[in-house]
Formats: sequence, C-alpha cells, structure tokens
Amino acid sequence: MNTMVEVENKYNILKNAEGQLLIAIKARMGGSERPKILYDGQEHALLYRSVDQTVILDYIHPQVREAFMNIKDVLVVELRDEDIVREYVVPVRRVTKLPVIGDLTTAAMDVLDSAE
Repeated sequence: MNTMVEVENKYNILKNAEGQLLIAIKARMGGSERPKILYDGQEHALLYRSVDQTVILDYIHPQVREAFMNIKDVLVVELRDEDIVREYVVPVRRVTKLPVIGDLTTAAMDVLDSAE
C-alpha cells in the first residue's frame, strides 16, 4: 500500500485560554482513520490522517512549538472554503526525530499503534 503524503503549508493553529490547540487544515477526501500527530519540537509535524494518508504540517511557528510539545491531543478541523467539513480529536506523540518520508508505511503505523 502506498502512503499519500501531502504538504499543508497554509493552515492555522489556534490556542484557547486553557492551552488547548485547534489546527484548521483544508478538507481532504474521505474521513480520518486512527489519526495521530508526531511532533519533535521543531518546524514540522506529521499528521497521520489514515493508514494511507499523511499530511506534513509545514513550519510550526516558534511561538506555538512549546505549547505543541506540552499537549496530549489537538482538535483538527477540516475546512472547504470557510465551511467545516469534519472535525476530530487527534493524539499527539512527542518523538525525538520525525521519520523520513519514505518510511511512512502501514508497518510504521502499526509500530505507532503498538506504542500507545
């Protein structure tokens, strides 16, 4: 199975008074399936939207990085134009290094699931 990888370079991360984060991205085809986010504290995060679809959140703003490192989950909202298509809560896993894009396979997703 091939993993489709997309780069999301236009998105918003919002933080409320309680420190919870919401990530607004463009809507994609199909729903999410066992989503999770990997984040290493640097410029990028990986949203595993499903076993065959990964979205690279390109350039996490420095002012958001600390908050991102200290949360357990985020609310992801998918938008088409300005309409909400779907929303779902996604657990965040902190890692020391993000995997290389070529390693984003079903086997990698299985390893992530077994670590939960």
